[in-house]
Amino acid sequence: MSSLLVLTNLPDADSAHALAVLLVEQRLAACVNILAPARSVYRWAGKITDADEVPLLIKTSASRYAELEEAIRNHHPYELPEIIAVPIERGLPGYLAWVDAETTATNFSC
Repeated sequence: MSSLLVLTNLPDADSAHALAVLLVEQRLAACVNILAPARSVYRWAGKITDADEVPLLIKTSASRYAELEEAIRNHHPYELPEIIAVPIERGLPGYLAWVDAETTATNFSC
């Protein structure tokens, strides 16, 4: 069992919620936390830009990462979305087992 914390930002609460629901419904994520809006400052197309964004913390299993990344890319409004995966080295064993069970494609329990 290997779990990941995946980070991405969406431009607004509605798109963040829609993506979170999609990922959980498709069992690509066990849980998605939609955080309070944050201000991001970055260089894009040669210009310094700043924008309000809604961060997502996505908990998934390493085995589902490729499918999760594809789903984010296919449903994200940005041309180049931030998608960063960080391995979870330690955590409550029961919680990590739950993440693994909830992201198993053949698991149909509620």
